[in-house]
Amino acid sequence: MSDLLERLRTRGWRLTAQRRVVAEVLDGDHVHLTADEVHARASQRLPEISRATVYNTLGEMVSIGEIIEVATDGRAKRYDPNAHHPHQHLVCSSCGTIRDVHPHGDPLAALPSGERFGFTVSEVEVTYRGLCPDCS
Repeated sequence: MSDLLERLRTRGWRLTAQRRVVAEVLDGDHVHLTADEVHARASQRLPEISRATVYNTLGEMVSIGEIIEVATDGRAKRYDPNAHHPHQHLVCSSCGTIRDVHPHGDPLAALPSGERFGFTVSEVEVTYRGLCPDCS
């Protein structure tokens, strides 16, 4: 069983056939699919699944914190199942490919206290940009 499916089951989230197939499509490393890509892959497994069901299921998973919505450079939102594993993203500026990266150290340490303007910082989001090997 996938990590995402297990987390949803542990939460007591009702796993209908449609919800299950969406979660299965999102399973894996470096998965950052758009809603349309999720729908296309889910339709291969469950032909009767509707686009609205996929969008609603993704929205529910985001709202309960089981997947992350990733938006980059005005492109379509992508969905990341690694919600419970701290990481950053490496994004290709040309094709939009996204990879999870796990740099060492505390990214908050890079923000000097004088640049915090009195904020109590609770999280840091870093996005690295460049060209992937296919676009270089």
